[in-house]
Amino acid sequence: MIQRVVCSNKKAHYLYEIEDTYEAGIQLYGCEVKSLRQGRANLADSFARIVNGEVYLYNFHISPYPHSLEAQKLDPTRTRKLLLRKDQIKRLAGKVQERGYSLIPIKVYFNERGLAKVELALAKGKKKIDKREDIKRRELDRELQRKYKGRIK
Repeated sequence: MIQRVVCSNKKAHYLYEIEDTYEAGIQLYGCEVKSLRQGRANLADSFARIVNGEVYLYNFHISPYPHSLEAQKLDPTRTRKLLLRKDQIKRLAGKVQERGYSLIPIKVYFNERGLAKVELALAKGKKKIDKREDIKRRELDRELQRKYKGRIK
C-alpha cells in the first residue's frame, strides 16, 4: 500500500497510549486538497469528537492555497467532517464514553487512489511516570545498539 504522508502528529505516541487505529476519509474543498498536496498542513493540537453520530476533526490547520480566491475566505482551522462507516462510529462512541479515551489524528496522507485520508487513533493519555519509562527504555535501546553495533553483521 503506497502512501504519501502529508503531515504527522509526532507527539501522539509520546503523550498517548494508542489502543487502535482507523482510516477515515476527510471532507475538503478543492483548494484545501491542493494545499495538502503541497504539504501545507499541521496536526498539532488537533483532535476528533463524535457529535450526533458523526465524527468531526477540530484544530486541523490547512494553510490557504495561494492561487485560489475561495481559499482566502475559508478559516484554516475550521471543523472538518471525517468519513467513517456507521459500525466504526458506534464502536468509537462506545469507547470514547469510557473514562480517559480520546480520538487523536496520527497522520494525514494520500492513498494510492489519490484520496486524502486521516489515520485516527483511539488513545488513552499517559501519566508522567509512563512517559519517563518510555524515555528510559528508548535510551537503553540506543545504548545497546551502540554497544553491539560492530558485532552484529
